[in-house]
Formats: sequence, structure tokens, C-alpha cells
Amino acid sequence: MKLLALDSSGLVASVAIVTEDAVLAEYTVNFKKTHSQTLLPMLEEITKMIDLDLSEVDGIAVAEGPGSFTGLRIGSATAKGLGLALGVPIIPVPTLNGLAYNLFGTDHLICPMMDARRNQVYTGLYDFHESSLRILVEQKAAAIEDMIAQINQMGKGVIYLGDGTSVYKNIIQEQTKVEYQFAPAHLSRQRASAIGCLGIQYYKQNKVQTAAEHSPIYLRLSQAERERQEKINDKLQRTE
Repeated sequence: MKLLALDSSGLVASVAIVTEDAVLAEYTVNFKKTHSQTLLPMLEEITKMIDLDLSEVDGIAVAEGPGSFTGLRIGSATAKGLGLALGVPIIPVPTLNGLAYNLFGTDHLICPMMDARRNQVYTGLYDFHESSLRILVEQKAAAIEDMIAQINQMGKGVIYLGDGTSVYKNIIQEQTKVEYQFAPAHLSRQRASAIGCLGIQYYKQNKVQTAAEHSPIYLRLSQAERERQEKINDKLQRTE
């Protein structure tokens, strides 16, 4: 089995080709460039490097969200377009599951955090049980203090990772009462290879979609949608 994997859910843009036994190629860039300008050129580069015809892939694993609204739309559109062109299924992988999978095999709790702005993070809580990633708290948008309080109640050591750890590092250090660590730089951000390896597991479990069915998961309304809703609420209040 061979999968193409994409992750453009945050600042990181990442593409990979994975099999059940190896990561054949991975191209990851953590730089402020528009993903619409980078994903396809990155994909073209790795396919050239390994002499791969995309018709050889069995599916496309993509980080389905949460994350940046623009980044998710770009990743989703890229996956859908390729899926339709190649006639292969989409394997949606929750973004935070992919982040947590970077820390395969640890005996600590895993808490990925992505900056969701508005004093919130996209986060969840995971561990590994018999070599399988186990979801303890489903991914959600939450105040960082609430997640740290939940971790403290569990009383087990935790590893934090994701771009939210840089934004809220002081709060994490001040409020975490259990043993904690920050993941090293090479494991602390999104990687398409992790999305692809989880994607292979999900493919075998038939957790797939057609290209037409696929759409990203945002968890929250976009800023434009929130502002529109606020205007509607203001109008309703004035008419009451």
C-alpha cells in the first residue's frame, strides 16, 4: 500500500509518500508562505525525486482539521482535486491525532496544542496503549487553563507539543503541576508522514471517503462567520 499524505493545517506545509514499511519521501516547510503556493510544487519535487507516478498511490491521507481555516481549505481542495483526478479515496486524519502520533510509544500523556487565537487552543489528550494511539479527550477548542487543569487531575506525566506551546509556554510552566516536557523541535509540529502512517491504519479500518464527500473539520466558525453572526445578534437585540 502506498499513500500520499498532506498537512497544511497550520504554519507548517508538509507532503509525504508513505508505505506500510517506510516513509519514501517527505517535504516539510515551517515558514510563512501561502500553502497554495507551496503544496503542489513540494509534491512535484518529491515525486520527481523518487520517480513516482501519482497513479501508483492507493489513497490520499489529509489532515482534516482543526487548524487554520485557510490552510485547511487549501489542503482539502488539493486532496479532493487529486482524489478526483486519480480516482482514489480520501483518508481524513484529525490534525491533533497526527500531531500526537509523532510521539509514538511514549508512556506519558500527550497533549498537542495549536494556537486557535481568542485565548484558546485546539487540543486533545492521548496516550499509547499496546502500541495503539488512544484518544483520552477528543480534539476540541478550549481555554488552555481548562486543559491543564484536566491534566493535573489525571496526575500523570505529560508531553506538550504543537505551535500553541510556544504561544502559551509561560502559562503551561506556571500551571502544570505534574511532571511535564516539551517535545523536541523535530517532533513538535505537523508532519505529513505521521498523517500518512495513521492514514494507512484508517484505510485498513475502512475510514475512507470519496473525494466528493470530503470536507475539512473546523470546530469553530471562521472570523467572517463570527462577525456576521454578531451583526445578526445585534440586529435582533435592537428589534426586541
